[in-house]
Amino acid sequence: MSTTANAPIVMEARGLVKRYGQVVALDGADFELRAGEILAVIGDNGAGKSSLIKALSGATIPDEGEIKLDGKTIHFKSPIDARRAGIETVYQDLAVAPAMSIAENLFLGRELRRPGFLGSVLRMLDKKKMLEESITRMNELKVGIRSMTQAVETLSGGQRQCVAVGRAAAFAQHVVIMDEPTAALGVKEGNMVLELIRRVRDKGLPVILISHNMPHVFEIADRIHIARLGKRAAVVDPKKISMSDTVAVMTGAKRVDELPADCLA
Repeated sequence: MSTTANAPIVMEARGLVKRYGQVVALDGADFELRAGEILAVIGDNGAGKSSLIKALSGATIPDEGEIKLDGKTIHFKSPIDARRAGIETVYQDLAVAPAMSIAENLFLGRELRRPGFLGSVLRMLDKKKMLEESITRMNELKVGIRSMTQAVETLSGGQRQCVAVGRAAAFAQHVVIMDEPTAALGVKEGNMVLELIRRVRDKGLPVILISHNMPHVFEIADRIHIARLGKRAAVVDPKKISMSDTVAVMTGAKRVDELPADCLA
């Protein structure tokens, strides 16, 4: 599913500024995520990509600028606000509970209660329903895990990452943000997670992918947002630009106006 230039904008930011004392992390950053795309966000250390993602996911509040979701201005005060708006984030450190089962991890913090008196008064969990829904959700994403009742600590690194991605995809209604999802994985497991990210996109959820792994970015992204010095330097089409030119813009070795016009997305 290739993204067209006229696909509707799901999430956008205009003129985001974030200062930490004398340090300016975001210096008027703009951002656009379109429907049905995987948008990679890349940048050198200090480019502002982490600060941008934190602002979009509610982890930090920008000092200036605005963020819109489906055309409406939003003000997130915490990641919980972003979650309520249907934005799910998968962090590099996974945030899974190793001793708990896969099904329990999928519903962590959103446990389902039993119906009626048992749930409302005795606060009993509906473990059967959570297990059934976990199986359905993971099957939809074609995640090959033998049993939803096995503990997460028994899984490989790639499988754990698939659980974290699956949890985000199961509950996101608007956007899935992924922060370096393949960073600590080998080649085979990295490819497994990339395939899962494609399935999330093909389910209709746009994905923001933060990554240092340029081959992965070029393999999977529909567009690439290049962050530099707290701003958006360019958005490029990975099918029409070389990896070396992309890195050159990212590091400042090449200006955007030196690129062929058709590679800008």
